[in-house]
Amino acid sequence: MIGIIDYGLGNIAALATVYKRLNIECIVIAKGIQCKEADKLILPGVGSFDYAMKKFRSSEVYTAVEDAVLSLKKPVLGICVGMQMLADSSEEGIEKGLGWIPGKVLKLVSHDPIKVKLPHMGWNTVTPISDHSLFKSLKNSLFYFVHSYYFEPQNKQDSIAITHYTKEFTCAVNFQNFYGVQFHPEKSHEFGMTLLKNYAEI
Repeated sequence: MIGIIDYGLGNIAALATVYKRLNIECIVIAKGIQCKEADKLILPGVGSFDYAMKKFRSSEVYTAVEDAVLSLKKPVLGICVGMQMLADSSEEGIEKGLGWIPGKVLKLVSHDPIKVKLPHMGWNTVTPISDHSLFKSLKNSLFYFVHSYYFEPQNKQDSIAITHYTKEFTCAVNFQNFYGVQFHPEKSHEFGMTLLKNYAEI
């Protein structure tokens, strides 16, 4: 059972629709007690880092999610800002991140704002850099991005995929039971469906 965390942000309905099409059971978690029903969790996110962190930490689900992933070691997949929240900190704000994957979130810089605009918005090739089950059957696939910041893991081995926009950067991470992708699999058609299916099967 996949649990999609509802703390007021993210493309929750779109993620639920993908899993319905895949015939994989999922639940939208709006109350802490619902975490018990899920085997794996998804932490979606949109908007600014500080706003997302405040919304999550003040939500009904925060304590239960923290217990599920830290004590019970349930896998959790952060998407977009949800991935950035897994870090220790972000250049976008002053709030502390969750610190579940050692690293920091840095701002993308365009040296030619006319040709290379920010935010990074649109389809980009994602290249796995390890034989990771999250990217099974997804070598050099296209995913949809909307962001101006990226996750830089403290440990290079936690980076499992890269992309290029203004520079080469990590766009997917994994450390222990924590996973993150900078792109939006729920907006990435068949490539996104495959990745979300892979996550369910990990």
